[in-house]
Amino acid sequence: MISYPATGEAHRPGRIEVVCGSMFSGKTEELIRRMRRAQFAKQRVEIFKPAIDVRYSEEDVVSHDQKHIQSTPIDSSASILLLANDIDVVGIDEAQFFDDGIVEVCNTLANHGVRVIVAGLDMDFKGVPFGPMPALCAIADEVTKVHAICVRCGALAYVSHRKVDNDRRVLLGETQEYEPLCRECYQKATLG
Repeated sequence: MISYPATGEAHRPGRIEVVCGSMFSGKTEELIRRMRRAQFAKQRVEIFKPAIDVRYSEEDVVSHDQKHIQSTPIDSSASILLLANDIDVVGIDEAQFFDDGIVEVCNTLANHGVRVIVAGLDMDFKGVPFGPMPALCAIADEVTKVHAICVRCGALAYVSHRKVDNDRRVLLGETQEYEPLCRECYQKATLG
């Protein structure tokens, strides 16, 4: 009898999956979808989000279309290692807001056999790579870039354009503060 190695969900080696893109592209919705599938498969899951993100809920991760899943708000990436004992799948939302230590945290978890699913903005409102996201994309086993639709022309969105006059890099907001734009519409909006 020939023996084959286990594959798929039955054999879950550690790995890092990154879901990135602009605002309103479905990053959090995809994170929730993957986490719910893991729960359905009876895997032990834990989801973390930055404590500063209280837009829809202080505790739950909530997508723009109001899908939600229970999470643990934290102030520091190091907290994840302390709170993720005996977990099969770790989800991390809004990773761009975490400190650079999130990269080593994700590597440590994956090296110990944990599936890590990270969602975050790849660029800020100026089109500049955002926080630890470029490094997370570099170490990921899989990167999924999702796209919103440009609200001005209908093309695939490139960036989250800030509509309000505020130059702070971190400004939590929704449709009143941000809109997804393609590259051409973004250049028109920012260059006048």
